[in-house]
Amino acid sequence: MTDDMARIADLRVTRPNFEVSEVSFVIPRGQVVGLVGPNGAGKTTVIRSLLGLVHPDAGRIEVLGQPAGSSAALSKIGVVLDQPTAAGDWRVHSLGRRLGPFYPNWDEDRFLELVDQFGVPRDQRVDELSRGQGVKLSLAAALAQRPELLILDEPSSGLDPRSRRDIGDVIRQFMVDPQHAVLFSTHITTDLDDLADQLIVLVGGRVAHRGILPDAKDDFAMARGTGEVPDGTFGPQYSGAQWSALIRTEDSAAFGPDVVIDEATIDDIIIHLAAAHEEARV
Repeated sequence: MTDDMARIADLRVTRPNFEVSEVSFVIPRGQVVGLVGPNGAGKTTVIRSLLGLVHPDAGRIEVLGQPAGSSAALSKIGVVLDQPTAAGDWRVHSLGRRLGPFYPNWDEDRFLELVDQFGVPRDQRVDELSRGQGVKLSLAAALAQRPELLILDEPSSGLDPRSRRDIGDVIRQFMVDPQHAVLFSTHITTDLDDLADQLIVLVGGRVAHRGILPDAKDDFAMARGTGEVPDGTFGPQYSGAQWSALIRTEDSAAFGPDVVIDEATIDDIIIHLAAAHEEARV
């Protein structure tokens, strides 16, 4: 049994107006990997490549030691996308009968248990569900497959805080088994604070930062000052005469007493690395 659930090496996907290039990372067993970045950074393209829905122009992808998209790999992956994958006219209680035959480990009792736990009405049509109910239904279906790897693509977008907390609780329960792993793509970076072990930041189709989540906050800081922006900053932004920018924490001492240094959040890291990428393109 491999220690890595998935390996992506030098992934490149080229489209007319966009390119994912040189993306490499692993998803280890027993860990939650957060995948973050601005809109259009390439997160969904990476996920679709992992699932075999996008064929890369270059690079290698293995999932559970198998080629991406192979039946052996897909049988052990549960997926929650940002929209329900079931047909709108299906009744919630009928999903098991319709989806179960496609998944060798489908657990109908587990599916109905989760549906009830999440408060999703069994007799409701899929297209009558609220946004939160639809995500919870997708999560119940993914977990009913008894997966080893759970892939979540923006599941909490547009959800209220309680629904987001419920999703977090389910992930924690799933990760009680050390043989499991999660890839969690999200815009709501606070959802990762108590969940993720590793952080991958995608900007412009490339990996701008990769590492252990607590280390990311230690590696970067926010600098604020007035006048000319010093060298060694990322994505400076301006408010009147004041500027703010991301810096490497190890460079803090070089900025002098007139520059205020604060802790950086994950959002700070994403925003300023994305701004630096845009500046480099000009």
